Amino acid sequence: MTIMGRPRGRIIGILVLLALFIGVGGVAWLRSEKSPKYRTAPVERGEIVATISASGTLNAVTTVQVGSQISGRIKNLYADFNSRVEKGQLIARIDPDTFEAKVNQAKADVDNARVAVKDAKIKRDSRAALFQEGGISQEERDSAQASYDSAAARLEAALAALRAAQVDLDRTYIYAPVNGVVIARNVDVGQTVAASLQAPILFLIAEDLNKMQVDTNVDEADISRVQVGQQASFTVDAFPGEVFKGQVIQIRQAPIVQQNVVTYNVVVAVVNPDLKLKPGLTANVRILVDRRADALKIPHAALRFRPPSPDGEPLAAQEKTRGPSQIWILDDGRLSGVAVKLGLSDEYFTEVLEGDVKEGQSVVVGLGARDGSRRPQQGSGPFPQQRRRSLGF
Repeated sequence: MTIMGRPRGRIIGILVLLALFIGVGGVAWLRSEKSPKYRTAPVERGEIVATISASGTLNAVTTVQVGSQISGRIKNLYADFNSRVEKGQLIARIDPDTFEAKVNQAKADVDNARVAVKDAKIKRDSRAALFQEGGISQEERDSAQASYDSAAARLEAALAALRAAQVDLDRTYIYAPVNGVVIARNVDVGQTVAASLQAPILFLIAEDLNKMQVDTNVDEADISRVQVGQQASFTVDAFPGEVFKGQVIQIRQAPIVQQNVVTYNVVVAVVNPDLKLKPGLTANVRILVDRRADALKIPHAALRFRPPSPDGEPLAAQEKTRGPSQIWILDDGRLSGVAVKLGLSDEYFTEVLEGDVKEGQSVVVGLGARDGSRRPQQGSGPFPQQRRRSLGF
C-alpha cells in the first residue's frame, strides 16, 4: 500500500503545482487585461504653418457701372458681352428724336428772345434821348429800361434752356468711361430705359481683369491675426487641384453682420495674367498668419486625452495639481502628466514652448492598442508638407 501510495502522492503534488501555476498566470493575465492600454505618438520637431480659412468671391479691382441720365428707347448698341472697350468709345445710342426737337424749340425761343431784346434796346435808347431833351418823364425812361432788362433776362433763360436741351441730346450718346471689358449688358435694342429716380444700369465694365481681388469674409475671432501683406492662397471649383496665390492688401473696418455672425471683409489681391479667373467665382481662401520652421510639436489629440485613472491617484486630486494645459507621457509603461505652455497651432499640431517634454518621447493621444511608436499620418492633417507646397506655403 505504501509503494502504491507514492506515485499517487506525486501525481497529486504535480496537480497542485499545476493548479497554482495556472492560478498565478490567470491573475497576472487578468491584471494585464484590466490595465489600460494607450495609443501614442512621438513628440517631434518640424514646421507648423498657421492659417485662417475663409470663403470669398473673385471680383475685378474696378468695376464701373455705365448708366443713362435720360429716359428713352435704345436705338443702337455698339458693345456686347466680353467686348473690349476704350475710354471715350461709343457703346450705345438712345433715340435722339425727342431731344433734337427740344433743342430746335429751344433755339427758336432764343431767337425770339434776341428779337425782343433788340426791340427793347431801341425803345430804351430812344426814351433816354427824349428824357435828355425833356420830352418824357423819368418814369417813362425807367419803364423802357425795365422792359429792356426783362427782355435780356428772358434771353438768358432761353439760352440756359437751349444748353440744357443740348446736354440731354448729347447724353443720348453713351460712352465707355474707362478702358476695360464689358462683363454685363442689361439692355437690348428697342428697350426703353427710365431715368426717373436713379440712372438705369446699361453696362458693367471691368477695368482690368489682369488684376483681380478676392473679397473674403473672415470671422471676428480670427480678424486680429490678419495683417496687410500676409500671403494667401486659394482654390476655385472651376479649376480643381490648381492653387492660386495672392496677398492681403486691405482689411476693411466695416463689420458684416448676418444671422448674428460678425465677419470682416479682407481683400486679397490676385494677378490674373492668363485671364483664367473670372468675376464671381467662389474662392476657398487660406491666409498664412504665422509659421515655425523647427517647432517642438505634439498632435492636438494629446491635449484632449484624459486618463481614466491616473496611476492610482484619485482623478479629483490629479485635476487640482494639473496645470492649465497638460499632456500625458508614457515612459516604460508608466503614465505621467506634464504641464506645458503651448504656442502656435495649425489644424493638426500644436507647438510646445515650455514643459518637461523632449523630442522622441511618446505622448498619449488616446486609449487603444499600445504600440509606442504610432504617429499622425502625414495625409491626415490639412497641411502636411506635400499639401503645403501645393498651396504655395
